[in-house]
Amino acid sequence: MALIIAIDGPSGAGKGTVARAVARALGYRHVDTGSMYRAVGWKAVHDGLALDQEAAIAAIAAGASLEVGERVVIDGHDVSEAIRTPEADRSAAAVARLPAVRAALVTRQRAMGEGGGIVMEGRDIGTAVFPDADLKVYLDASPEERARRRASDARHTGGASGVAVVANELEARDRADRTRAASPLAVAPDAHVIDTTGLAVDIVVNRVLDLVRALTVNWKLKTEN
Repeated sequence: MALIIAIDGPSGAGKGTVARAVARALGYRHVDTGSMYRAVGWKAVHDGLALDQEAAIAAIAAGASLEVGERVVIDGHDVSEAIRTPEADRSAAAVARLPAVRAALVTRQRAMGEGGGIVMEGRDIGTAVFPDADLKVYLDASPEERARRRASDARHTGGASGVAVVANELEARDRADRTRAASPLAVAPDAHVIDTTGLAVDIVVNRVLDLVRALTVNWKLKTEN
């Protein structure tokens, strides 16, 4: 039984760390869909496009050679480090609001998940990409905790940044994600919500793996009866 596991949530909730660990434990592929939007945003800027040129950016999203894994490579450019900056955060948020771009990347993401055996993280995996995912998890944390985590990551802040500054940036990103017309950030009705505030990563990972084990046991019981 090769599952499709969707992990959603806002910035700083722990999606990336948890999704990678769960995928490693299960021997599944891990896909960070956020890096796909970041790569497309980077390529748009690289090509001199304004970030509201929807048709041109959607063409990149649909047609670019894009590798997402330990490294992120778009059209031969290794952008693994370049897409983890404050500027890349803003570019990703801008292109993610474009419906045609989302449609193109959702098509690619669904193709990646065919056959299961995947842990996919993002903001609309359980609601738009895989509404029938075998397991949906929504990770969240208090705004203060999320800001503290992000402020400690120099890749995203461009260096030492105060928690208050990062909190304002996260609030703006949350507002953009939750109010965009195409696939806004939302909790799927059948998602398991885990508040990661104050929790060690291994505790959160084990909670997700417990959900996977319960799902597998139920599946076996159904097939045996």
